Amino acid sequence: MRNSRRFDLLVATALLLAFNPISAIAAMPDSQPRSVAIDDFRYLDTSNEPIDQTAAHEKRLQAFMAALRGDLAADIRFRLVSSTCTAACASDGPALADRLRALSQDGASVLIIGNIQKMSTLVQWARTAAIDTASGRVVLERLFTFRGDSDEAWERAESFVSKEVRASLAGEPATPAAALAPVKLAVFAFELDDTSAGADSTGETGSDATGLADTTDAIRQLLSQSGRYQIVDVSTAGADAGKSRALHDCGGCDAPLALGLGADQSLVGVIRRVSRTEYIVGFQLRDARTGAVLATADSGLRMGANYSWSRGAAHLLRDHLLEGDRQ
Repeated sequence: MRNSRRFDLLVATALLLAFNPISAIAAMPDSQPRSVAIDDFRYLDTSNEPIDQTAAHEKRLQAFMAALRGDLAADIRFRLVSSTCTAACASDGPALADRLRALSQDGASVLIIGNIQKMSTLVQWARTAAIDTASGRVVLERLFTFRGDSDEAWERAESFVSKEVRASLAGEPATPAAALAPVKLAVFAFELDDTSAGADSTGETGSDATGLADTTDAIRQLLSQSGRYQIVDVSTAGADAGKSRALHDCGGCDAPLALGLGADQSLVGVIRRVSRTEYIVGFQLRDARTGAVLATADSGLRMGANYSWSRGAAHLLRDHLLEGDRQ
């Protein structure tokens, strides 16, 4: 995890150096290509697979970086400036500031950094950021997802990342949903965990069922519209399991159900009702093949009856799965 933290620190430090808000880089005139330096990306495998694939990953990463630099060098809108940075390059404030100044003096106007993280057998994330060497501003920050861990999958990933980064740096509109292939996601129906006074005698009401259904529909629509996920139909699975035990409290039984449906990941959500006007939303995202938890979060105490559950759930998923830094 240290490499991931160092990448995050590098980006955060660049933000602290900024004197102006983050903005896109304006396109340079055709006669004046933008000069770009590219650091070697770092690789982090958190998939917990039993087989050590370090050698294969190092080889694919080297090919990825060579192709990315080759694409920039071949694009007439850019001029590639050599980067001598290794895995031990500066990642703290003063050292990074000195390095950006040196790159600027060497003629580089932009420094591109990044890392690739293997989340599971089928899913990898590629993060990339571009820093303006003169101001220290992060002018581009993107998270891409891609499926597979073969030479072909990495080549497709590099081609897409390269195209998107070059387009952004040249001031072209970004492709909606920067994902190479959407992750197949089984979003199971949100469940109610009612700990409010009188819950045992009242039980789940018709309005509760409507609130849960509305929440589930809203989340499926939100994730589908993000472009990162392809929502898998779960209507043919999980019904029997749900009769005997709740999916949010079954120790990961949702993962094999999702795998049986052809999904890469599974998402289970729960509304924990504290009182008739207070609730907490929670979710857990698992790798369908291994059952490993990829992301989990809860909203903290929120105000509102069951009609507001969908808004609370959407807010939570946006904050912890679709935006910002993810785990």
